[in-house]
Amino acid sequence: MKKAIIIGATSGIGYEVTQLLLKKDWILGIAGRRESILKEIQKQAPNRIKTATIDICSADAPERLRHLIEAIGGMDIYLHCAGIGHQNMKVDTQIELQTLNTNCVGFTRMITYAFHYFQQHGTGHIAIISSIAGTKGLGCAPAYSASKRFQNIYLDAMEQLSYMHHSKIHFTDIRPGFVATDLLNDGKHYPMLMKPKKVATCIVQALEKKKRLVIIDKRYQLLVFLWRLIPACLWKRLPIKN
Repeated sequence: MKKAIIIGATSGIGYEVTQLLLKKDWILGIAGRRESILKEIQKQAPNRIKTATIDICSADAPERLRHLIEAIGGMDIYLHCAGIGHQNMKVDTQIELQTLNTNCVGFTRMITYAFHYFQQHGTGHIAIISSIAGTKGLGCAPAYSASKRFQNIYLDAMEQLSYMHHSKIHFTDIRPGFVATDLLNDGKHYPMLMKPKKVATCIVQALEKKKRLVIIDKRYQLLVFLWRLIPACLWKRLPIKN
């Protein structure tokens, strides 16, 4: 039976992916900050689900991850769904730093541990939920856009190192558009909003096929293509906000 670790499994995309993998008889190690929700999920399949309360911003997060991996007897896929984002038109310093701490520092802390684990075991699969926001900066959320671009670049560098070390590690960068999760539950209008279940289905299919890059969905594939055609001198003049 395949074994997956899902960080950020208590809500949104991470929760829906958890539900789909359960139906496919995977053994799961799920983590998040809300222990009560983790325990509720575990009740669905106590023999195939282990839980851990992990805050990726805490220094002990890798050690907690290690215990979770041991609890399920190994790890075939590491899926990183943990992240935050805020519109920050006034560029509040605290919001920017909190976003970078979670999406860059916390992200690096967890991804590097998974990378070293798979290196030691000879094979594995690291997948992340980044965002199409990393393709072009969104002016209303500077730190969020920058952190997602950082994640894209970091995964590229990890893949290069894996190749140099002759490690058989697969990498998947999943870039969805706007998804109707708690992250966007702020009363504002978001165009082309997608349902988490639909996005999760695309993610599971991508993981099974070990795709390197996934942009969800086709509308956003077209949008990203058009974004890339806009010169930087024009892009900075666009009043992009919700």
